[in-house]
Amino acid sequence: MANETFKDIEKLESDLWEAADHLRANSKLTSSDYFMPVLGVIFLRHAANRFAAASRQIEADRASGKMPKRKVLPADYLRRRALWLPEQARYDWIMRQAATSGSDLPRSVTGAMTAIELAFEPLLGVLPQDFGIFEAKVLEDLMRLFNSEQIKQATGDVFGRIYEYFLAKFSIQKAHDNGEFFTPSSIVQTIVNVIEPDRGTVFDPACGSGGMFVQSSHFIEHEGGDTAKKVVFYGQEKNRDTIRIAKMNLAVHGLEGKIAEAITYYQDEHNLAGKCDFVMANPPFNVDLVDAERIKGDPRLPFGLPGVNKQKKVGNGNYLWISYFWSYLNEKGRAGFVMSSQASSAGHGEKEVRRKIVETGDVDVMISIRSNFFYTRTVPCELWFFDRAKGSLPSPPSGQRARVRGPDTVLMLDARNVYRKVTRKIYDFSPEQTQNLAAIVWLYRGQRERFLGLVKDYLGRVCAESAAAPVTLATFETTLSDLRGRFDALAKAVAKHVRLEAEKKLALADAVAELREAAALYEADRKKLLDNLRAFGQKYAKAPPGENAAQHTARKAFDPNAEAIRGLVKQVDLLYKLAARVAQLAGEFAVIPAGKPESSRQGRQGPNTSMCLDSGQSMPGMTEYAFDRRATARLVKQFDEERKAAVEQLKHAVYFHRQVVWLQDRFPKAELQAVPGLVKLVDRKQIEAADWSLTPGRYVGVAPPEEDEDFDFEQTLRDIHTELADLNKEAVELAGRIQENFEELGA
Repeated sequence: MANETFKDIEKLESDLWEAADHLRANSKLTSSDYFMPVLGVIFLRHAANRFAAASRQIEADRASGKMPKRKVLPADYLRRRALWLPEQARYDWIMRQAATSGSDLPRSVTGAMTAIELAFEPLLGVLPQDFGIFEAKVLEDLMRLFNSEQIKQATGDVFGRIYEYFLAKFSIQKAHDNGEFFTPSSIVQTIVNVIEPDRGTVFDPACGSGGMFVQSSHFIEHEGGDTAKKVVFYGQEKNRDTIRIAKMNLAVHGLEGKIAEAITYYQDEHNLAGKCDFVMANPPFNVDLVDAERIKGDPRLPFGLPGVNKQKKVGNGNYLWISYFWSYLNEKGRAGFVMSSQASSAGHGEKEVRRKIVETGDVDVMISIRSNFFYTRTVPCELWFFDRAKGSLPSPPSGQRARVRGPDTVLMLDARNVYRKVTRKIYDFSPEQTQNLAAIVWLYRGQRERFLGLVKDYLGRVCAESAAAPVTLATFETTLSDLRGRFDALAKAVAKHVRLEAEKKLALADAVAELREAAALYEADRKKLLDNLRAFGQKYAKAPPGENAAQHTARKAFDPNAEAIRGLVKQVDLLYKLAARVAQLAGEFAVIPAGKPESSRQGRQGPNTSMCLDSGQSMPGMTEYAFDRRATARLVKQFDEERKAAVEQLKHAVYFHRQVVWLQDRFPKAELQAVPGLVKLVDRKQIEAADWSLTPGRYVGVAPPEEDEDFDFEQTLRDIHTELADLNKEAVELAGRIQENFEELGA
């Protein structure tokens, strides 16, 4: 749906990085030098944005009487998930000082960081203080980069992506621990949606930059809860700089967490074994240097070691993490974590540990994720989910095993064919895709009403997006009418010139006629479609159906509209192409504005001359007419932007209808059932027969090929263009490195 939005964010990320990296290059700083100060500037900007948003909310609450008119306290900002900022720590204040007083900017920014630490104790000693490494001009340019209106208006989600993007780019440059300190937000969101961390102790023993905690907070707030009252966040992380990043990430979202510096293989700093309500993590994969002697007898490894080599090292640390995650849970706890795809079918000692874990009955859900979901890892992965409460559920009747959850069942979900393309190298889940995957889990847990509620929400969005279509189409049509008026007048004027080439006159006349015919067809189809959309909205917008049968009826009622929208989109695109073609043909005639004397071009004058065509011959007595090619060219460009807006709005309605179709076609009864290539509920006997494998693809089979009714040729061309641009950029970078290597060799 929101490809254009993601294109905009992607461009913003790329532009910011290129500009910031250019400044780094000019400053002769290394990435390691530059890493924390740049994140500090981003932190300061993000904190300012959230502070401003919270201030507006506080004012609105005071005006409406929701908040008493008393002195505003820092706690009021924390309740709104923002940091209270002292004046000298506010981004705009710092920039004004730099512009008006010529202040020592590095010292001002360092002072801002100190002021924030003093105002918010959990950040004491955390924020970067080394801004003195910058020349004042370089730092000012960097801060101006993050002070544009676009950045000031960026929401938390957009800024979160920018923050993550910079973390990834620095990690790619080997600035920090090979990039294993954050997890893409769509993966985290999927984990959160499945385990639903809404209370008690939430622990991430490989917490990286703290993304799991931030997404958990979003989930709690979406459910109407107060994070500070609902949960306590605990984390462990081995790298001190990463802990600083995590604390910054938490603080900028108005959150607190107890994060310890520790190597989880050997340490349980918070003493949380058996005490956690929720465990979430993205641990490092396939580590092979863990000292077996140090962990032998660790109570967090009740299933034993997965295998020890001759050097007395654990051959692969994946099952150490898996065992730890299980052990940290209390008797009703849930865990969700990222794991190498190799682990779910690994043999030897790892298989034995896996068998024991399966036999507990606590393995709940397995989800396969395709490759390229991570910035720095291209390999596929799997999401594992434990639920200690499931192991104590009664076994379902044998006839219901195909769709009822129990201690001997595991939901196998292969999501490798569920994704959207963000860049040439990166994929993720759209918000709706994460919701759809969660909806499958809801059916598995018997929460049918939640599934129906999601379909109801989608139908409501179909109505809302459909209702917005007439406005964007009207704007498009206004400009179309303007262009057609210009083109018709030009065609009439050109037709009266007997000395013009007949071939060119005919080409223009034919193009104008083709545009006229296409517009007439469009107008008829648009009227019919908008009437149908209006009728659909009148029936369903105020009260979208909540029962399954009624939802199917509504979906089928919209099916013809979805098809008609696809057709109208093609017509809108055609109208733009035809209008651009007429404008191009019009440009072949040498036209001067009315009232401008002929002598300005050819040295001759004629009182009624308004245009001079091809040969420069004027037509005395002709009705005066002006055709402004530049103005028309601008109008055609505007027409293209309005076309895009109209097309995107129409596609939004189809997009949400498609979500309904996706869910209903796979689960027509709003009950869990096996879907080839996507999902299957398996029992322990099936898992044992498959050598205790927990790889979803081994059970769900292969999905039949689907015809993409919404294939977007224009988007595909944009993707190809993006890919080519990326390849060209990489080629230039590679050529530069080769040149540097030659220079170092003295070549």
